[in-house]
Amino acid sequence: MSYDQSAVRAVLVKAKEEERSSLTSAEAKQIAAAYEIATPAEGLATSVDNAVGMANEIGFPVVLKIASADILHKTDAGGVITDIEDVDAVRAAYTAILDNAKEYNSDASIDGVQVQAQIQDGLEVIVGATTDPVFGKLVAFGLGGTLVEVLQDITFRLAPAESADAHAMLNDISGSKILDGVRGQAGVDRTALARTIEHISHLVNDFPEISELDLNPVFASADGAVAADVRVLLNSDAVPERHQHTPDEILASMKRIMEPSAVAVIGASAEDGKIGNSVMRNLIDGGYEGDLYPVHPKADQILGHQCYPSIVDIPGNVDIAIFCIPAQFVAGVIAECGQKRVSGAILIPSGFAEIGEHELQEEIVRVAREAKVRLMGPNIYGFYHTHKNLCATFCTPYNEKGSVALSSQSGGVGMAIIGFSRSAKMGVSAIVGLGNKSDIDEDDLLTYFEQDPNTSVIAMHVEDLKDGRAFASVAKRVSRTKPIVVLKAGRTSLGAKAANSHTGALAGDDRVYDAVLRQSGVIRAKTLNDMLEFARGLAVLPTPKGENVLILTGAGGSGVLLSDACVDNDLSLMAMPADLDAAFREFIPPFGAAGNPVDITGGEPPTTYRATIDLALRDERIHSLVLGYWHTIITPPMVFAELLGEAVANARAEGNDKPVVCSLVGDVEIEQAAEYLMERNILAYPYTAEKPVAVLGAKYRWARTAGLI
Repeated sequence: MSYDQSAVRAVLVKAKEEERSSLTSAEAKQIAAAYEIATPAEGLATSVDNAVGMANEIGFPVVLKIASADILHKTDAGGVITDIEDVDAVRAAYTAILDNAKEYNSDASIDGVQVQAQIQDGLEVIVGATTDPVFGKLVAFGLGGTLVEVLQDITFRLAPAESADAHAMLNDISGSKILDGVRGQAGVDRTALARTIEHISHLVNDFPEISELDLNPVFASADGAVAADVRVLLNSDAVPERHQHTPDEILASMKRIMEPSAVAVIGASAEDGKIGNSVMRNLIDGGYEGDLYPVHPKADQILGHQCYPSIVDIPGNVDIAIFCIPAQFVAGVIAECGQKRVSGAILIPSGFAEIGEHELQEEIVRVAREAKVRLMGPNIYGFYHTHKNLCATFCTPYNEKGSVALSSQSGGVGMAIIGFSRSAKMGVSAIVGLGNKSDIDEDDLLTYFEQDPNTSVIAMHVEDLKDGRAFASVAKRVSRTKPIVVLKAGRTSLGAKAANSHTGALAGDDRVYDAVLRQSGVIRAKTLNDMLEFARGLAVLPTPKGENVLILTGAGGSGVLLSDACVDNDLSLMAMPADLDAAFREFIPPFGAAGNPVDITGGEPPTTYRATIDLALRDERIHSLVLGYWHTIITPPMVFAELLGEAVANARAEGNDKPVVCSLVGDVEIEQAAEYLMERNILAYPYTAEKPVAVLGAKYRWARTAGLI
C-alpha cells in the first residue's frame, strides 16, 4: 500500500519545531489525506467574506468549526455550527463561533474558521488510535455520537491492523448489525470502513509521535466512509525500549532452567521449618535425578548432600540456583552465579517491588543482565516440572505428570492450581510462579512450552503484562498449535492524557486486554475455576471436525438450559436432517422429542440411552455431543455412566472420536458418576448445565482461531 509519508513527516516536523502537542484541523486533514482517508471538501476562512466565498464554492449546506490548536473539543466550546443553508447563516455562524471561542478560552490562538461540506447521510462511527502503556499503539472502532459516549460500544486491535483484523473489529461491537442497515436504511460499505481502520492503524504505527488520533465522527454509508473531523495529539518523548532477548536466547536459557542437570540451593538448611530446608526436601523427595548442591557458609552437609560455602566453590556446572536468602543479599549472589555461568536464578525471597523496594529490584535486574543470568521472580513459590521430577519450590510437592502447563503471578493462585490439579487428578507438565516478573515472564514461558513435547495446553494467571505487544506476538504464534488460556486479574489506569481524546478516554484496560487477547488467539477465562476447567478440558477433548453440536437429554428442562448455554458460548446447534430425525424416533417414545435437542424423556431404560448415544457417536454429521442426564431409578447414575463410558470407548476404538461433554443433575450419586466418567476422559459435571458447554465452547474458540474448523 502506498502512503505519502513525506507529507506526514513535513507536518510533524513543523509541529515539533513549534513545540506543539497537537495539530491544527488543516494539518490533521492533510495527514489523513496522505493515508487515503476521505474527508469532506473544506477551507480555512480568516474573515466573514472569506467564509461566504468558500461556502458558495463548496455548496450548501455547510458546517462551520473553530480552527484552533488550543481548542481540541470544539463542540464543548460552542465552536461547531451545522445545517447552515445560506449566506446570511454563514455570516451569523462565523461571528458566533469566534465569540464562543474567546469566551471559552480567551488565550486560545485562533487560526480562523473551517468551512466544511456537511455530509447529509450516513451512520456515525468513530475510528481512532491511542497509545497504551502495556500494548503500545492501538486502533479503535465503535459506534459514534452519543452511542460511543454513553454505551461505550468500542473495540481495539494492535496497530498495525491488517484487513482481516479491521473486518473482525466491525463484528466485535455489540451494535454490529446496525452496520448492515436497520428499518429500511441501507447498510454501510464495510470494505471502505475496514480500509479506514487499517489506514489509521498504519499511520500511527509509522509515526510513533502520534500519541492519539480521532476520526469522530466518521459518516459511513453504502457509498463509503468520510471522516468529518480529525483530531491529532502528539508526544515526541522517546519511549524507553525494553531489554529484549532473541527467541534463540530465550529458548536456550529456558531449557536449562526448566530441565536442569544440576541445581544449587542458596541458603539450604538442615532445620525443619526453614524455606531452605523445604526446598531441599522437595527436590529430594520429588525424585530429582540431577546433581544437587546445597550452599551454606557454615554447614558441611545438609540432608545427605555435601554443602559448599558459596556457589563459586561448587566443582561442577550449575544450571539453576534456587535462592532462599534475605532480599538484601540477593544481588551479590547473582553476581557469583554469573561467574559460575548459571542460567537461571529462582528468586523465592520477597522484599522487592511488591513492598515498594523498586530500587532493590532494579539493582538485581542490572546485576543479572551484566552476569547474563535470567531471573524468575522475585517473590515466588518456585516452580514444578513433573517430567523432570523437579519440585523447585518450598510448597507442597507435586508430581502428577500430564500435559497442562500453568503459571501464576500469585502464590495463593499457585496453591489453588496445585490443589485443583491434585483433586481433579489433572496431571500437569509444569506449574510456574512468576511473582514480580523482574525478568522472566509469560513470553519466555510460551516460547519454552511451545516446543515442549510434554505440554499440549498452557494456562496463565496474569495480573499485568510487562510488554503486552511482545506477549501478543508470541501468543499469536503459539496458539496456532497449542491452546492458551489466560485469566486476567485486576484493572489499571491507562494514565495521563486519556481525557484529552475520545479514543483514549474509552480505552479501559479490560476492553483492551479482551480485544488483544482475542486477536492473539488466546482463550480468556473469567474466573479461576474457568481457567482450571478450561485447561483440563482442552487437554482431554478431541478437536471437533465441524460446527454441528447435538444435545441429547433425558429431561426437557436440561435441554433448554443446555441450549441456552450453547448460544452463550457461540456453539451451533445442528439442524436435524430428516433421515437422522427418523433414526432417533425409532428409539424414543412418541411423547419424546427428536429435532435438536433430542429428548428421550426421563422414563427410558438404559437401552434407550445406549441406542441414541451410539447413533449420535457414529453419525459423522454430528461433530460434538452434549449429554444431559437426569437421575432416575430406571437408569441410575452409575448405570448411565458405565454405559456412556463403554459407548465412547467403543466409538473411539472405531475411529469416531468426537468431543463429548455431559451434564448430570440429580441426587448425590451423580457425583460418583461424574468422577467415573472423568477418569475415562469424558468431561462430566454434576449440578450444572453451563460448565460442560463452556468448556466445549473454549475448545471450539481455539479450534476456530487455529484454523482447524
